Amino acid sequence: MIFRTTPSQTARPALRRVRTTAAPRPLRHRLDPARVEEIPFRTSDGVRLGLTHVDTGDPTRPAVLLLHGHTASADMFLLPETRNLVDVLLEDAYEPWLLDWRGSCRLPYNETGRRYTYDDVALYDIPEAVAHIRGRIGERPLFVVAHCIGSLTLSLSMTAGLVPGLAGVVSQGVFLTPKLAGRTSLRMSVAWELLKTRIDHIPVDFRKVGLWSKYTPLFALASRKAACPDSTCQILHNSAWGTGASLFVHENLAETTHDRLAELLGPAPLWILPHLRRIELARTVVRWHDTDHRYRTLPPNALDAAHRIDTPVLLLAGSENGLWLDSQKLCHEVLARRQPQLDVSYTEIPGYGHLDTFLGRGAALDVFGHILEFLGERR
Repeated sequence: MIFRTTPSQTARPALRRVRTTAAPRPLRHRLDPARVEEIPFRTSDGVRLGLTHVDTGDPTRPAVLLLHGHTASADMFLLPETRNLVDVLLEDAYEPWLLDWRGSCRLPYNETGRRYTYDDVALYDIPEAVAHIRGRIGERPLFVVAHCIGSLTLSLSMTAGLVPGLAGVVSQGVFLTPKLAGRTSLRMSVAWELLKTRIDHIPVDFRKVGLWSKYTPLFALASRKAACPDSTCQILHNSAWGTGASLFVHENLAETTHDRLAELLGPAPLWILPHLRRIELARTVVRWHDTDHRYRTLPPNALDAAHRIDTPVLLLAGSENGLWLDSQKLCHEVLARRQPQLDVSYTEIPGYGHLDTFLGRGAALDVFGHILEFLGERR
């Protein structure tokens, strides 16, 4: 195995002390800074989030809210090295809004803040961001494009009736019926039991933790049979934070994007695993809090409440998704059988995995056209 790091003789700070400020890390983009509005936004349970508005100067454009996956951030939609999703939306006369919910690596909460479950994202982050945007755009249509856990938690918000009247939703990777490979599910369970008393996050940047850290065995395991010498790539592409899954098709990433992986994806919190395990074992999105009255608005089982979905949904997935497998295809089949009245379609992108549907250098040609076609038919 090959690690791109030089052992230091000085004491290394603990991973959870890397960032302590509540302010979001600045976004990297090539937009006119005058058009990018960073909105101070705090949820009703007191968590500071990041909400970004790209001002088009046209008050008639439909708005599109972009939701990232867990440990990612709004940066995944703004890659300056490629023709990104925000570029494409602007060119097609949409107004982008980007939410960094509490699982964003732009925020300190994924590493240093109080712990949460996906119930909190579904109950507070997404509905309150949608309400804020609607307060700004008035009666204009509002679409949502959501990736991975952003999509999964959105499904819980939708089936709770907390975000009614959306013009359309594009769900990438997973929606109502999560499905992991058997070995990924097993490793997730074993990792929680073995590591929960020793670590609370699995990092992605080996340079921050160093060679002589408690994380070294995890990076060593991820490097087995890896074709790429980069340690961050190994733990994401070859291992998906130690689960044995893969987050992208390697050759689909531009070299610059590949070198930014440690910036685009943050440490994965182990304390979220119990909720994720319950969801995966149920093969649907289920509420974690059963006794706390604050969460009673959320359905115990989102699939059982799918009839409350009141907007067209496009289920999007790469044919080589090494994390969620054919979860989206399964979701389409289940909803077609159980809720045939819903407007739900499924599109599979050949040759793409999970993250590269947005981060891939050819995503603008191979993926984004499907999103624009769906939005265009409903704007």
